[in-house]
Amino acid sequence: MGGPVRSGRPGAGAGGAVRRGVPAGLLVPALVGVAFLLLPLVGVLARTDWPSLLHHLTTPQVTQALRLSLVVSGWALLLSLLIGVPLAWLLARVPFPGKALVRSLVLLPMVLPPTVGGVALLLAFGRRGVLGPWLESTFGLTLPFHTAGAVVAAAFVAMPFLVISLEGALAGLRPSLEETAASLGAGPLRVFATVTLPLLAPALAAGAALTWARALGEFGATITFAGNLPGATQTLPLQVYLLLQDSPEAATSVSLLLLVIAMAVLVALRGRWTGGAVREARATPPEGAAAPADPAGFADLGAPEEGPALEKPPIRPGAGTGGGAGPAPAPAAEESDLRAELTGYTRFPLTAPAGTTIAVVGPNGAGKTTLLRALLGLTPRAHAEVLLGGRDVTRLPTHRREVAWVPQDGALFPHLSALANTAYGLRARGVSRAEARRQAREWLTRLGVGELAGRRPAQLSGGQAQRVALARALAARPRLLLLDEPLAALDQTTRARVRHTLRRHLAGFGGVCLIVTHDPVEAVSLADRVLVLEGGEAVQDAPPAEVTRHPRSPWVARMLGGNAWEGTAGPDGTVELAGGGLLTTAPGEATPPGPGAPVLAVIAPEAVSLHLARPEGSPRNVWAGTVRELTAVGSRLRVLVTSPEVPALVAEITPAAAADLGLTDGTRVWTAVKAMEVTVVGL
Repeated sequence: MGGPVRSGRPGAGAGGAVRRGVPAGLLVPALVGVAFLLLPLVGVLARTDWPSLLHHLTTPQVTQALRLSLVVSGWALLLSLLIGVPLAWLLARVPFPGKALVRSLVLLPMVLPPTVGGVALLLAFGRRGVLGPWLESTFGLTLPFHTAGAVVAAAFVAMPFLVISLEGALAGLRPSLEETAASLGAGPLRVFATVTLPLLAPALAAGAALTWARALGEFGATITFAGNLPGATQTLPLQVYLLLQDSPEAATSVSLLLLVIAMAVLVALRGRWTGGAVREARATPPEGAAAPADPAGFADLGAPEEGPALEKPPIRPGAGTGGGAGPAPAPAAEESDLRAELTGYTRFPLTAPAGTTIAVVGPNGAGKTTLLRALLGLTPRAHAEVLLGGRDVTRLPTHRREVAWVPQDGALFPHLSALANTAYGLRARGVSRAEARRQAREWLTRLGVGELAGRRPAQLSGGQAQRVALARALAARPRLLLLDEPLAALDQTTRARVRHTLRRHLAGFGGVCLIVTHDPVEAVSLADRVLVLEGGEAVQDAPPAEVTRHPRSPWVARMLGGNAWEGTAGPDGTVELAGGGLLTTAPGEATPPGPGAPVLAVIAPEAVSLHLARPEGSPRNVWAGTVRELTAVGSRLRVLVTSPEVPALVAEITPAAAADLGLTDGTRVWTAVKAMEVTVVGL
């Protein structure tokens, strides 16, 4: 059980995956393919004159050719880096017309016969070529039959390896990593030096090694374009060609040298040119995956809240939280109110005094993330005129706005430890290394991951990484804090505890915080206001209690667990439902919408009663229906009932009541709702 699975026998591996033996129909041709590639190498090894190997490799002609090959391949690599890196960047990051054609041009030397490439170079840069006469008359530069020509030929056939490797790495690098670094205060050069370049370094090194190895072994284009002049263009591959005619044993020895160099490069790279170098930057380990345990625990964080009814502590900018390890929560660098006017996909004004936390909710595609990115200046979909503390930051780049962002994936820098990640924003704002690390360690301790400070993101579970991302944003002391579903990766228990801790920190935050969430508990327990978006517009902006009692969006009503039916107001307090049917309501405190006005009728699940026979008495709204689903929610059951008379209705009852009624999927029931239990909101 759990041991290795032998070929041909299906079984469960260590991870529980089913493994099967390799089919013979694939194994046999695969082995033939390996033999086809291996036998020529075996032939070189078998025919090498081992006693004379050193003598063959140290003759003046060979050493001269080797020295020239190293010079040519080195300059070819440098030329490839100078023009290949920018080209890879454009192909990976910049949209422009004809990109597919340019990429095809990059790949062309890889599929073009080398001699044809040499002819093409000759016709372009030769003395009678398209550009050759101009180069010679203007710069006195003649490429054919010169060492410079050998460099150009080698770069022409080798540069695609660098461009392909680097473009793949750039395409695989998450943009949120660089954007998050900018939001923490890092300028473009710092972002490139501390985030982009370290993550691209393995792919860049792999591409450079492949480019150098290919340039070292170039033959066809070199001999066609640059000739075969000893000491000038006669590289090692050309020397092999000459030795093969006069001294086959020496040719075999030199071939072995080139073979060993090429194989050493490939073994050293271990497949990094295929994009594995940035795999770590893309991966996000899920909560509960095989990762180090969280030894810090939450003993110092206090008990989690009981539910959405828990009130948020009063906002006291700069006040301590008490009862927890570490320092009092730092307020924003300067208490700042927010004023923003959004245009584009998101179209509404947004204002908030200092110390306000706003929960942004809405269905997928409503514009929640677009709102945050507009405030950061990171999206062309929407534009935001932004004032923070009376300072206009609209035209400032992201790194100068004093805005910290936690994207949905956390965007921890995979090459930095948790401590270095948390200190990143402080270092970008000029804090000394020692002080930045001290503050970062305190923030990690407050969020329960202090003992994981030395670990990298790949060694953290999803929940641990999410807490580090929160610590990094809070440590940066921003004026505006933007959290895009910061607790989504956490399990329910951890989410409650981190929510409890985050609420305490927001109580002392002197700036404005926007939290995108789909969790009603987060919206109610963390926020002073709930901003409801639909289609890029603000449908409702009110305190949580008001949104809970009178939701103006069917989506929000359903998110909060209620039944939300759209319709039009009818006479005498009735609602004509959009899906068909009539609903009777009781006069409320607010002025009812006029007849024909669009309205939203909200019914709490606990206000729906279920009966096996038609109820008698006071209920004004009674419909026959069929039970379609029973779902446990805590200590109660939610029952979905469909009816031909009205839209689907959710009732919430106790398990004991469900047992008394004998409810199962398909049970015929009667649903009843009192008129006074219906809340009608004008749309």
